Amino acid sequence: MMLPTLEACGWNAVVLAVAAEFVEAPLEPDLLLTIPDSIEIIRCPAIPQRLTRRFGFGSLTLRSLRSLRTAGDRLLGSRQFDLVFFSTTEFGIIPLGRRWKQRFGIPFVVDLQDPWVNSYYSETGRTPPGGRFKHWLTQFVAERQERNTLVAAAHIISVSPQYPKDLSKRHPDLSPRSFSVIPFGGSSRDYEVMEATEQRQSIIPRGDGRRHWLYAGAAPPGIRRTVLGLLAALKQAERSGVVGENEICLHFVGTDYAAAALARPKILPLAREAGMESAVREHPSRIPYLQTLRCLKDADAVLILGLDDTGYTASKLYPVILAERPLLCVIHEESSANDVMRQTGAGVTVSFNERSTEEDIGKAIFERWFVTRAFATTRQVSSAAFRPYTAESMTERVAEVFDGVVA
Repeated sequence: MMLPTLEACGWNAVVLAVAAEFVEAPLEPDLLLTIPDSIEIIRCPAIPQRLTRRFGFGSLTLRSLRSLRTAGDRLLGSRQFDLVFFSTTEFGIIPLGRRWKQRFGIPFVVDLQDPWVNSYYSETGRTPPGGRFKHWLTQFVAERQERNTLVAAAHIISVSPQYPKDLSKRHPDLSPRSFSVIPFGGSSRDYEVMEATEQRQSIIPRGDGRRHWLYAGAAPPGIRRTVLGLLAALKQAERSGVVGENEICLHFVGTDYAAAALARPKILPLAREAGMESAVREHPSRIPYLQTLRCLKDADAVLILGLDDTGYTASKLYPVILAERPLLCVIHEESSANDVMRQTGAGVTVSFNERSTEEDIGKAIFERWFVTRAFATTRQVSSAAFRPYTAESMTERVAEVFDGVVA
């Protein structure tokens, strides 16, 4: 999303990436159409996952770290660069910034898309994906890497205002001036590419007489309250005659982080618990991004269901707003998504806090979404109101950080 705008902001980017054939995630070649042809991309090999899986791990960091380090050493040693920018959830790659700063005198900026150290599972007692021991081991390493790396960074960007608060508690020597909160923006260019490539989807049926609502994205354990609240509201709406029985079909797509063959339903067990299984269709494996945009456009309404985590920012909110469909956003009251919804007027917001029960959330959804029939009304968002949340605007802010670091 940054690459189409960076040059206009005075920056030329060279991308260092792992070659596609070594990445386990599904490939999306059409996404290359959203990147300008002028961008130089250097692709590195990695240890094939078919070899490392025999020893019980598939981490892209462990498989590619040596190759990226070697390629980075060669690149930074042979050409003039002003800055190194890390924007990845493969956190074990980011400590390379310290190495390159020491060897070549080049400052580095870190963009935290997710928390490097994640205390959610220890605080809630929930079982993390992969099991407790594996999670403990990764967090043990993460705590030490985070401390040693971030204090050497020239600046830290985060998608959530909660991350700087947490980092400042763990690392008091980090100055408040070290942080900027700049989330991902929404890219209308992506929708243009979606239309130009004639993307098709098989998730949302048409012409069956039902209203099809869509939630697209992962469904970690912290989403339980909002999902059960939504299902309770739908059940009440059916019983009270606000909507007809089986009139609404809820689609959940890409709910599991696991690869397609290993993906398992996360929402259907909650639907069975609520006695609303007939209203839910779940496609747990991830579908390509441009196909997801097609689904958003084809849905009768779209849903943002937040987590218990106060730092959850719902970066998926921006492409959802750009889909221009009726929108229900159920989010923690401390999430920055509340400000976005309020300033753009893009849809209906239901906020909750630690004291809110599933029944509380369900009642609020019923009154604000169902009784008012907001699900049948698309709110027009002016381009001026949405301008601060576009990919172009966010990139301009990132470029200002770069300018400040170099200055």
